[in-house]
Amino acid sequence: MDELGAKLLRLARNAIGESFGLAPQPVDERPEWRQAGACFVTLTRRGQLRGCIGSLEAWRPLAEDVAANARAAAFRDPRFAPLTADEFTNIRVEVSLLTPAQPLSWRDEAEALTLLRPHVDGVILSAGRHRATFLPQVWEQLPDPAVFLAQLKRKAGLAADYWGPDLCLARYTVEKWREDRP
Repeated sequence: MDELGAKLLRLARNAIGESFGLAPQPVDERPEWRQAGACFVTLTRRGQLRGCIGSLEAWRPLAEDVAANARAAAFRDPRFAPLTADEFTNIRVEVSLLTPAQPLSWRDEAEALTLLRPHVDGVILSAGRHRATFLPQVWEQLPDPAVFLAQLKRKAGLAADYWGPDLCLARYTVEKWREDRP
């Protein structure tokens, strides 16, 4: 693991640990931490998702984004109860640093599906007030582009077969780092 990844993981773990009153582990600051950055922080326990929250656009310094998203993944992901201090020692942290999203253009759903790059692209889907994303890591569970897109529509609160003129797709890539063990 490179130095940047190790430090981002430590920042995320420190942010959660401080919420439990734990002393932070030392992390040397890097200049890029002051630049705007977008990331997702994913927490897993025994290989199962335990929380995942992030930013799709870079709007605050990267260090702040990592810390805030780590706390949100631990305590405010609506799919899970807040993380407990007992669970914290068994949580594996992953940080995904996002590139800016690139809008996709297509004529129909069949063409849109050919533009998706499995195991490479994160995808943002929006239609009216509906919006959702899947990180590139989700391709591991949903390797078929049609199934991937159908599940992303469902996550956005749309029917799996929805296709309308208001539907927009954008893709991004990530650089990700995961703790070897909790």
